[in-house]
Amino acid sequence: MNKIPDSLDAKLTRKATAEALTAAGFPVSDKTLATMATRGGGPLFQKFGPKPLYIWGNSLEWAKSRLSKPVRTTSELEAA
Repeated sequence: MNKIPDSLDAKLTRKATAEALTAAGFPVSDKTLATMATRGGGPLFQKFGPKPLYIWGNSLEWAKSRLSKPVRTTSELEAA
């Protein structure tokens, strides 16, 4: 079963968002997303009653924004 949504507009629970991001190559747990929801730094979400819902496109863009630039060595990261 493919955990990556077909639509960038899909609304996902926190657990489904973590599973989809992990399937897309961005390993993150739902617990990490919960921590980020209280401390900041995570993807945008909306509340539906007591449940946080994440829009897949926003979550994917958030994950991509956390990537470093492509490098050949770790020393290139330190120079940036």
